[in-house]
Amino acid sequence: MKAFKLCSMALLNMMVLLVSSCSDFLDLEPKSALTDENFWTTQGDVDAAVAGGYALIRAAFNRADGLSFYAYGDLPSDEISAANVTPFGQILNGQWNLYVAPSDVNHAMYQLRRYDRFYRVVDHANRIIENLQKMDVAVFDSQARRDFLLGEAYFIRAFTYFYMGRIWGGVPLVTEAVAPLHAENHAAARPEEVLAQSLSDLEKAKALLAWENATSADFAVRANKGAAFALEAHLHAWMGEYEGAAAAADSVIQSQLYYYVSRDSLVYRNIFRGNSSEGIFEISQNTANEGTRSGIGEATLVSPYNRRTVPVLVVPPARISNLFDNPDDKRLKFMFDTTINSSYVICSKYANLTFSDESNNAVPVYKNNTVVFRYSDIKLLRAEALAATGDGAAARELLNEVRMQAGLPAWDGSGSLVEAIFDERARELFLEGHRYYDMVRLYKYFGIFQFPSAKMTSDQFNRGKYYWPFDPSLLNQNPLLRQTPYWGTVNL
Repeated sequence: MKAFKLCSMALLNMMVLLVSSCSDFLDLEPKSALTDENFWTTQGDVDAAVAGGYALIRAAFNRADGLSFYAYGDLPSDEISAANVTPFGQILNGQWNLYVAPSDVNHAMYQLRRYDRFYRVVDHANRIIENLQKMDVAVFDSQARRDFLLGEAYFIRAFTYFYMGRIWGGVPLVTEAVAPLHAENHAAARPEEVLAQSLSDLEKAKALLAWENATSADFAVRANKGAAFALEAHLHAWMGEYEGAAAAADSVIQSQLYYYVSRDSLVYRNIFRGNSSEGIFEISQNTANEGTRSGIGEATLVSPYNRRTVPVLVVPPARISNLFDNPDDKRLKFMFDTTINSSYVICSKYANLTFSDESNNAVPVYKNNTVVFRYSDIKLLRAEALAATGDGAAARELLNEVRMQAGLPAWDGSGSLVEAIFDERARELFLEGHRYYDMVRLYKYFGIFQFPSAKMTSDQFNRGKYYWPFDPSLLNQNPLLRQTPYWGTVNL
């Protein structure tokens, strides 16, 4: 059975992608009569296909009860101390070798250890890149519009490989559209090769994309040049290439497309509703499909915000009191509720919800996008990069700018500037899919280890535990794939 029999694309109309229903990513068959040969004829076809690429990223991030984005980026960090639903306790404690029966395909741990949904994105982007370039330029409104759509496809592939590179390190590289009957198994490329591919795609994306989206409705939820530079900044930072990270972040800042949302009221919460002035790249969520009884809002809120009596994910009071050591911090005031229960704190960032009706059994409908990159993130990432490259004065200026937005005084200069920047990122980007990766960089490039020992020791980190394992089912289906280094030494 071939390891990369990827889902073929099917499109319902000019704006909606119908992804074929597949019981097993590694043994898929087309489900639609719409094929590559008879589909690619108009600009509308390409536009719908590109929109479908973002929908496939959303599908990947919405696995594991709608929490996969946060399961990778937040749960194994110091933000969450416990979980009241299995297997999120094991996930947040780094017990990623939990046994899951191969038949239990809906188990969150099984889904998080598999890269199925990410390769659907890759295959889809490959098909757009290949087929778009065969089309006559005359079918597009302009050369610029054709280039922008191609740039989006390169961005989607770059983003997906970057994200898989952070999760697993080395993964198979597939950069050509392959018909299922001709698919082959692939060994995992080295981590640096995966990131190099992402960077190569980003260079193409930057050259093809414009700063402005085609319509205001596309702002942040579809890539533009700003999103590409933001991704490049994070990619360079993850690789420890801080000069490149500083330059890419500065390109975003100098574009003057983005600016802060006020922290002075609950308006701050609109960042997470989506399409705010701070959003650089975010995944648009369909509230009717993805926003009911699942996702980060359902996992972190309790009554009176929703109808839950205990949170799925527990934010420990000690962590919040240590992190937000100044009671005047506007983020503490408007994004956290410390009054409900002494044993946990509620992060209310995702309390953008309504109910289906007024009954006690009403279904909560959450209206939050998945905010991947935003303005203050890039400001602080540039500060990190400047500190790493010796420009402490400029780094401190950016740090204080973000602190000022939150109503805090300038950093007093005590302790490490690098730690102060990472602490500010922890406050500013709490539960936004960044903290785990920040903690990895903090130790890998600055030698500061902050993981709770119950989750990961420095010895385990040095042996590669910070990468996720491949699910055993992937190894069984692809004999060329090898387990990630640390997890190859652990019974899985």
